[in-house]
Amino acid sequence: MSALDPCPCGSGRVYGACCGPFHDGAPAPTAEELMRSRYTAYVLGRTDHVFRTWHPRTRPDDLSPDPGLTWTGLEVLRTEAGGPDDATGVVEFRASFHTVAGDDTLHEVSRFERRGGRWVYV
Repeated sequence: MSALDPCPCGSGRVYGACCGPFHDGAPAPTAEELMRSRYTAYVLGRTDHVFRTWHPRTRPDDLSPDPGLTWTGLEVLRTEAGGPDDATGVVEFRASFHTVAGDDTLHEVSRFERRGGRWVYV
């Protein structure tokens, strides 16, 4: 993906000014931005970013992508806290995807917390 392509997270910004820097190691300033970058990492197969931003206490052993799944859209429904000065946050979202069985949607209320000064998905 080019830095000038629209970011898959749906923010309306280009990848290089949105999720790209987080994939390259920059810390996300908010829980929502981390969640958006994790979605984009799934879209792009960047499991390194997914692994790095998942709390070790809840992270699964295998993060191999499902080759039959294509992520098709993200809608952030609400956030609670999760700002630059918060220790915890919640992001509710819907992520659309396509599989051989058809189209579907994942609806999740995700918890985030700061660990070592960086947001992680719990």
